[in-house]
Amino acid sequence: MGHPPLEFSDCYLDSPDFRERLKCYEQELERTNKFIKEVIKDGNALIAAIRGYSSAVQKFSQTLQSFQFDFIGDTLTDDEINIAESFKEFAELLQEVELERSMMVQNASDLLIKPLENFRKEQIGFTKERKKKFEKDGEKFYSMLDRHLHLSSKKKESQLQEADLQVDKERHNFFESSLEYVYQIQEVQESKKFSIVEPVLAFLHSLFTYNNLTVELTQDFLPYKQQLQLSLQNTRNHFTSTREELEDLKKRMKEAPLTCKLPGQPTIEGYLYTQEKWALGISWVKYYCQYEKEAKTLRMTPIDQKPGAKQGTLDLTLKSCVRRKTDSIDKRFCFDIETTERSGTITLQALSEANRRLWMEAMDGKEPIYHSPITKQEEMELNEVGFKFVRKCINAVETKGITTEGVYRTVGSNIQVQRLLNAFFDPKCPGDVDLQSGDWDIKTITSSLKFYLRNLSEPVMTYKLHKELVLAAKSENLDYRLGAIHALVYKLPEKNREMLELLIHHLVNVCEHSRENLMSPSNMGVIFGPTLMRAQEDTVAAMMNIKFQNIVVEILIEHFGKIYSGPPEDTTAPPVPPPRVAARRHKPITISKRPLRERPVFFGASVEESGAERLGQTPNSGGVEAPKPLLRSRLPAPRPGGDEPGRPPADTRPQPRTEPELGKLGNRLQDGGAKPAGRAANGVVTSPTLRTATLQARRPAPRPGIVGREGDCDSVPKPRSHGDKPVITRPPVRPPDPPCRTPIPPKLEQRPDLIAGTAEEMPSSVVASRTKFFETASRRTGSSSSPQGRIPSDES
Repeated sequence: MGHPPLEFSDCYLDSPDFRERLKCYEQELERTNKFIKEVIKDGNALIAAIRGYSSAVQKFSQTLQSFQFDFIGDTLTDDEINIAESFKEFAELLQEVELERSMMVQNASDLLIKPLENFRKEQIGFTKERKKKFEKDGEKFYSMLDRHLHLSSKKKESQLQEADLQVDKERHNFFESSLEYVYQIQEVQESKKFSIVEPVLAFLHSLFTYNNLTVELTQDFLPYKQQLQLSLQNTRNHFTSTREELEDLKKRMKEAPLTCKLPGQPTIEGYLYTQEKWALGISWVKYYCQYEKEAKTLRMTPIDQKPGAKQGTLDLTLKSCVRRKTDSIDKRFCFDIETTERSGTITLQALSEANRRLWMEAMDGKEPIYHSPITKQEEMELNEVGFKFVRKCINAVETKGITTEGVYRTVGSNIQVQRLLNAFFDPKCPGDVDLQSGDWDIKTITSSLKFYLRNLSEPVMTYKLHKELVLAAKSENLDYRLGAIHALVYKLPEKNREMLELLIHHLVNVCEHSRENLMSPSNMGVIFGPTLMRAQEDTVAAMMNIKFQNIVVEILIEHFGKIYSGPPEDTTAPPVPPPRVAARRHKPITISKRPLRERPVFFGASVEESGAERLGQTPNSGGVEAPKPLLRSRLPAPRPGGDEPGRPPADTRPQPRTEPELGKLGNRLQDGGAKPAGRAANGVVTSPTLRTATLQARRPAPRPGIVGREGDCDSVPKPRSHGDKPVITRPPVRPPDPPCRTPIPPKLEQRPDLIAGTAEEMPSSVVASRTKFFETASRRTGSSSSPQGRIPSDES
């Protein structure tokens, strides 16, 4: 049950029932005041939490943006470029999200806190002041009435008349205070319905609008996420294949350290100790020595120089090298050398007996050299038997297991692989093995094929063309990559090119069943890159180029039809393209450079560069303007057949809009803003993203300049002119309507969608109705004086 209304006529009687009902209103007013305080407190806490979260996200974004990847090698793959730029893309996306959040947070206080604070202080606070005046005047009136009733009737008539006038005056003041208080407390009770809910609604709208924008950013992020996941998976596959090669290289380095050398490096290098003879004795000085066998030059760099010593690097030309007999010196592992630059012999001490043998072998020492031979797996040749083996393996795979999941990726048993190879390459009956029988499973056959190709004496794509193929794969220009590899394929020896065509054609067939076997051209490149291509030198730098070997094989699979349709017009590889000036033909994936969506403005905020400003109009200045969000410039959404994305239009000045266009603009903003079709990260048009519904329902666009029936303008009462007075034929039995927020008539054409309320000035109709009411009430009480109390206005 609601509160019973307080009749103005009860103010005359001031009955106990009236006081009891008034007390209920006062308790409700206090409860409302307490509720508003709690909402303000919790709202401030929520805004502070959002602001703190935003600061933490911005700090996280700055940390991401400050990091830069460093890669091994001189060139990055396209996938590595995407990964290198990923943290920057993440940071810019987070910054865009936080920019939207900062706009929402900046408006939150103006939308929620200030209106509630103003209502509590101005309306509820003013009502409490009215209550104090009502209680004070009531106490004064009743105390004077008690004294007046105790006056003796024997006093003079003039004294009694004077006392009657004073009592009437106090009665009138009390009655006026009672009327004002009753009117004000009922006005607050009614106006709180919209004065409290409206700010909360505006705040929730801004919060949900931000969530809507976050959903849109998520839709924009999905294509970039998918492309980056693909780049990460490709890079992980390259890493796995490179790691396997590096582990094999590390194992061979443990067995024979000097078997893996860079071309162009010294024949042998390492630490040696040299015997130095001084006046006070003999000392051994540590040098780092580098010997080049062809030029017979020995470069010696001192390591432990004494303070003040000026001895630098020595460049010597070797004449002879002789092993030092053990009984001729008390040091082990020594040998003597003679040089052109120095007279006499130089005694050097190696680090071990094996190390001394290596130095003497490199310097053509006179002592016999004993070294353990480096065992190497028996190499295979690309001959007729090898072609027969490859064809049989391909036929078996395409017949028995081309749809097997992970074909060529899964590894067979080493024992079975060795058994198959020994049986097939048996010198007595080579090739006499039926791979179609059930004795050999698919894993054994595929692993045997890879083993054979990897252990050829020279890889299928030859050592000679290895560097040129890797250099072509490193090019940023996709056309150059394809053209260079196309030309280099026809530089291969005939049997190598025939074997390569046989294998790539088979791999194309396997990739056509990628839905079943999950083997894409990229996956096949990872498997067959190190198999068909190998660097002649076994070094870490060469292993780091395996990812580009994989790219070569991937290109051969993807462009098999073009490459093997015939040799290019010019069989020589095209020249290396000049340094890039224009944009990359293959742009790295990005999300921050996408065309930005149009954003709807927050509830209660003014339209950015609204039609009123474009037409030279401003909203009514007398009303309480809603807070404006931070405005930021946005790129125009791409239009079909229009300018290219990212290119500024020829004329960017705002064009004046017609009245119908402004109506459409208002309708669009009410609908949450128009949203262009989604675009993928690389500019490929994707399916439109789902539009999240806004709080505002669709409604027809208002037609500016057209007003409904008299007194109505989009549910806002039309203000009366100052000359109009309402006709009151009877005393009011209910409080007058609370002052509504009606706009001051604008100087220019009135626009219903831009009408704003005002709290600075009381409408003339309300002033006239209040004045008429007090005149009528005074006549009913028999008093000729007009009310002296202040008529409350909206300024209170």
